[in-house]
Amino acid sequence: MGSGKRSLTTAAMALACACACAVLATPGVAYASPTPTPTRTPTATPTPAADKDLEAVRAKLDKLYHDAALATDAYNAAEEKAKKQSAELVDLAREIVKGQAKLDKLKDRAGAAARAQYRGGGLPPEARLWLSDDPQEFLDGAGRVRQGQHATKGLLGELTRTQQDLEQYAKDASAQWQKLEANRKAKAAAKKKIKQRISDAEKLESQLEKEEKERLAKLEEEAAYQAQTAWLSSGVLAEINSEASAQGKKAVKYATGQIGKPYEWGAEGPKSYDCSGLTSQAWASAGHPIPRTSQEQWKQLHRVDIKDMRPGDLIIYFDDASHVGMYIGDGAIVHAPRPGRTVTITGAGSMPILGVVRPDA
Repeated sequence: MGSGKRSLTTAAMALACACACAVLATPGVAYASPTPTPTRTPTATPTPAADKDLEAVRAKLDKLYHDAALATDAYNAAEEKAKKQSAELVDLAREIVKGQAKLDKLKDRAGAAARAQYRGGGLPPEARLWLSDDPQEFLDGAGRVRQGQHATKGLLGELTRTQQDLEQYAKDASAQWQKLEANRKAKAAAKKKIKQRISDAEKLESQLEKEEKERLAKLEEEAAYQAQTAWLSSGVLAEINSEASAQGKKAVKYATGQIGKPYEWGAEGPKSYDCSGLTSQAWASAGHPIPRTSQEQWKQLHRVDIKDMRPGDLIIYFDDASHVGMYIGDGAIVHAPRPGRTVTITGAGSMPILGVVRPDA
């Protein structure tokens, strides 16, 4: 394929977002305007062969960025697990230090008891009773000896339990360390894959000439327009009339306040975000922490029907839950699309919807 045909690419989601934003949203407000009929600027019709080549490039770019999104979710999940395991290791280390100090004290007490018992030994009890000037005093002393023996036995039992606790702490720490190392490796592998997919996409985009980029942008815009139009034509918007909760309004305000900031994989703000970084931080700002990744948000949060959706709810996209956006009303979402794009408003139906979850159900 020549350079003209090979260089087909770019602006996929940006233009989809731009189109939907123009269609569904009024800049500078938290909620999109009622859904006016989108307008499209007439353009010269390219040759079918050229369109076919551009569609192939668009499909390849979509796959590359989708793979990068999946790897980003894996990276974020490994990062979260590593943070948790590091904290647990610190707690275990503290317990080991405390246990060792306790063990040292118990050993000192056991040693002192053993020495005292040795000093009080010597003659058998019958001989000590025979030689004693005060038999009652001897009997009182014998009782104290028995009490001391019981105390020593209890001391040795506590010492044994403390040693067993220390051994268990050591085993737990070893297991946590192995998990931590496994997650570090998983994070490194995901990071490598993310960079490779983004690099491949950027290389493909760099081969496009200016005219091809413009035509590709039109194709992306058209695809987003058609998907959103089909979604709205189903009548779904007429059924969606729920009002946002107080926390939902705060989350929407935060998310829309990030519009224009760049996408960056693994980022949670405040200067840049990935898709789930934006939604998780928006809800954290509303005082309701939620899982970090789009896949965990889908797994753990309460699911609601699309017809019951309200602003602040999260829409999960694609069969593998690899993308998430926040519904803001009037058929629109705010989301962080992909590398090379910024946080923006787009049509809620411009991508395949897996389902809707509600953080504050």
